[in-house]
Amino acid sequence: MEKKFNRTLVTCALPYANGPVHIGHLAGVYIPADIYVRYLRLRGEDVLYVCGSDEHGVPITIKAKKQGISPQDVVDKYHSIIKNAFSGLGINFDIYSRTSSKTHNKVASDFFKKLHDEGKFITKESLQYYDEESKTFLADRYITGTCPKCGNDSAYGDQCEKCGSTLSPEELISPKSAISGSIPVKKNTKHWYLPLDKYEAWLKEWILDGHKEWKSNVYGQCKSWIDSGLQARAVSRDLDWGVPVPVEGGEGKVLYVWFDAPIGYISNTIELLPQTWEKWWKQDDSKLVHFIGKDNIVFHCIVFPSMIKAHSDLILPDNVPANEFLNLEGDKISTSRNWAVWLHEYLEDFKGQEDVLRYVLCANAPETKDNDFTWKDFQQRNNSELVAILGNFVNRAVVLTHKYFEGKVPDNKRPEAIDEQVMSEINTCKETMERYLSTYHFRDALKEAMNIARIGNKYISDTEPWAMAKTDMDRTASILYNCLQICAKLSIAFEAFLPFTAEKLRNMLNVGIYAGQDYRKGEGQASENFYTENEGAALHSSQSSSKELILKWDMLAEKELLKSGHKIEKAELLFARIEDNAIEAQIKKLEETKISNQEQANKNMEEQLEAQKAEISFEDFEKLDIRTATVLEAERVPKTDKLLKLKIDTGLDTRTIVSGIAEYYKPEDIIGRQISVLVNLAPRKIKGIESKGMILMARQPDGKMKIISPEDTLTNGATIG
Repeated sequence: MEKKFNRTLVTCALPYANGPVHIGHLAGVYIPADIYVRYLRLRGEDVLYVCGSDEHGVPITIKAKKQGISPQDVVDKYHSIIKNAFSGLGINFDIYSRTSSKTHNKVASDFFKKLHDEGKFITKESLQYYDEESKTFLADRYITGTCPKCGNDSAYGDQCEKCGSTLSPEELISPKSAISGSIPVKKNTKHWYLPLDKYEAWLKEWILDGHKEWKSNVYGQCKSWIDSGLQARAVSRDLDWGVPVPVEGGEGKVLYVWFDAPIGYISNTIELLPQTWEKWWKQDDSKLVHFIGKDNIVFHCIVFPSMIKAHSDLILPDNVPANEFLNLEGDKISTSRNWAVWLHEYLEDFKGQEDVLRYVLCANAPETKDNDFTWKDFQQRNNSELVAILGNFVNRAVVLTHKYFEGKVPDNKRPEAIDEQVMSEINTCKETMERYLSTYHFRDALKEAMNIARIGNKYISDTEPWAMAKTDMDRTASILYNCLQICAKLSIAFEAFLPFTAEKLRNMLNVGIYAGQDYRKGEGQASENFYTENEGAALHSSQSSSKELILKWDMLAEKELLKSGHKIEKAELLFARIEDNAIEAQIKKLEETKISNQEQANKNMEEQLEAQKAEISFEDFEKLDIRTATVLEAERVPKTDKLLKLKIDTGLDTRTIVSGIAEYYKPEDIIGRQISVLVNLAPRKIKGIESKGMILMARQPDGKMKIISPEDTLTNGATIG
């Protein structure tokens, strides 16, 4: 039996205040969440919509150092840009706060102390790199050195940005401090860990048995993590930017950002509703839904629930409807390469067309697999769907009403069977939309909303009121009466998806506010009574002001939303065609980015050539044992995006090599392929797997890597050199 809830708390992944928001973030997280919240409010349900900036972590401190400013300056800048951009797209959270706030600092500290005092953590001592010159432990990103995979001498301790390999500081050749340039030493340090392995059995029962209704991509990733075995995870780190560890021995340490950030959902709720926050977070009749991208699944489905379980008196998420990734013009969105469509720039370039972006990103939502955004598709969907279907129908209905009936809703004088059939079809769309919206299938729900516009277009084309007016004004009146009812239904159906358009349509029809629209009272303020007691009074009274009509979701099924004699306003175009020059300008901007990236890649290549490694003697070269080999098996390394585990036949033996080439090759593409391998490289462990040897790769000017294979098939083990 499905559980009944009295309220719904909706959270969105806290955007990282290290840069602006782009369309990938919107399609993956924020537009789906906004649609869901608007839908629930149209139904008259209690909803709280919470988000804020994630403002701690090493990347922010690195950006601050590079720019010669403080971390607070960095987060202040991007917090403002992100918040204003969300608002500009109609995404209005009940609170959008930040993890650098005093409230969050206290809530996160108290959360840690509760778990600490109750013995929920374990402590471990480990050797970590320490900069003796700057007197500080070094986070992985503050360690640079030579990548063991591609030879890049500017690799970070967690990743090589040139070949994309995931690394650890121990793998770097000649590591040095990015702060002082000195050679770091290993020094003992103590940290607190959350023993996720202790929650493994509970997570199996709660997720794998109890939430089989979750989206397959979410459920599958959770199962993979749990089946692979969970390990204790550090909840503190040596850093000076973040929430200080609030217990003895925590000097110079802060809460790890993965532990700190999700507590922001709780602290933001407390900041908004200090007196009543517990009913949202502690009562069993509250429903918690996290909207996130797929890169955050493990944190919201495994880690944060384990934190909540350890805390013991907070509710767990009912659902975590994560989306996949959105690509741009066939390539992965990349902030470092500036390959993105930034929301704040879109709002400048396409003023008044906020809903076009909302529509296209929902229609292309990567709900089950990665999807692609192209500017040509953006233009086509606007011109052939929003303009030609939705906008065209509304415009014809309103213009004809003014032409024949002085802008007043006509009497339904002569209804016919087709009218009843059309309303029945719209009711079917409503029911289908409800099913999709309640199960987080927003792309399919949007199609049903557009189907209502298609039904209206077909109805007005089939009945031809402009022709009927020549012989039968009574039937013309009934046709336009029904068209205006459909327009009112469209204003409800599209409110969740296209709020600016729905408002334009409301104003054209001269009707009132939507249910739930009065909830947000201002920044940081919320009414405890979400809806007025008499919101349903005089909904259809022709004597009352038309602005008292409160549109609700269930009214989609009603036959009459606008009374005969109700005065509507003049027609206003809901959408404008987007011309080729506007699209060409955006494509040109991306092409310039691509050229800039290529020039940078060429520059890097030139620098590498200029910085050719020191000459070696022939005796040094003779030490390298490079041989031909064949890939027998290949598979992805669990919990990594860029590592492949390869089983190869070297002609000498069969061995395992872990290589960071998953970005360039799928496992099935290289099985059976002959490669070149440095076979006498000392073994090293990568992600717990012993790797013996290194595959020879060549970096091209665009930064992409290719396997070096012999031109002719050779015997495995043939020496090269």
